[in-house]
Amino acid sequence: MEQRAITECTDFEPKGLSSVEGDLNHRALAMLRAVAEGRAMMSSSCEPDLFIDGVSCCDQMTAHALAHGGYVHAAADGTAELTAAGRAALKITIAA
Repeated sequence: MEQRAITECTDFEPKGLSSVEGDLNHRALAMLRAVAEGRAMMSSSCEPDLFIDGVSCCDQMTAHALAHGGYVHAAADGTAELTAAGRAALKITIAA
């Protein structure tokens, strides 16, 4: 049987987080706040890992869901950045 290297992820469907910003759980919102404060780094892989204050996040499934859901992305220098959806999710939370 031939094995092929995975070069891109196209079949991923986020699970566990709603696409509606108001439905993010407290842990996901805390991760977004850490990214907004400039305390996060993110790998730029198919399943991006999130590091906060230099330590690997305890809930990488949520980190993956935030990335695949379009809330965060990895910048060229490896820092994690909020997307427009991530910024909107934090604004909704602050307003509530």
